[in-house]
Amino acid sequence: MDEQFILRVPPSVAERLDRLLSESENASSSDDKSLDLSFSEDGKSGTFVIGNDHFPASLLDLPCVVESYKTYDDSVLIKTADVGQMIMVREAGDDTPDVVEYRHGLTPPMRDARKRRFRREPDLNPELVQRVLKDLVKIHAGAAAENVDAEAAEQEEDVDGSVRNASKKPVPAPVVKADAPEVGTNAGEPDRSDSDESDDSI
Repeated sequence: MDEQFILRVPPSVAERLDRLLSESENASSSDDKSLDLSFSEDGKSGTFVIGNDHFPASLLDLPCVVESYKTYDDSVLIKTADVGQMIMVREAGDDTPDVVEYRHGLTPPMRDARKRRFRREPDLNPELVQRVLKDLVKIHAGAAAENVDAEAAEQEEDVDGSVRNASKKPVPAPVVKADAPEVGTNAGEPDRSDSDESDDSI
């Protein structure tokens, strides 16, 4: 099972990582050869080590899922994973984030994404929500709800009763009119088809 995450580091660390990944093993400096990432027991805070330098790191949830792709021919993209978390490496003097979810996305258009781009939650009264929830549980259990309007219930019963009575009514038989001529009793000429009207002079 392939798991992916995003590693966001300060610019100085990014240069060292880029140099470490691009150079060959023999050409890379001995100071940056060691690379380590360890987390504490809570799984949210840890330490990122490159060379002899230690940086604090935090595991944060992204405000939305990011899809990652790979390609073999620089033409066709193949989706590899849905990334939902990011490891943020900070400088030693930076403050530790006190939130679990990162406020911004990965790109500038996703800045403050939840506030600007996601649908706002409706402003509902918690007591009303709890009352409706209790009524739904009672209805599901087969009992009557407490906050149902009696008049509305009577109207529903009347409608249901009229629908039931309407379904029980017998279907009336079709009425035959006395003035209408019976089918197949033409007193005049018999019906002529198109073949009768054709020209016999040929």
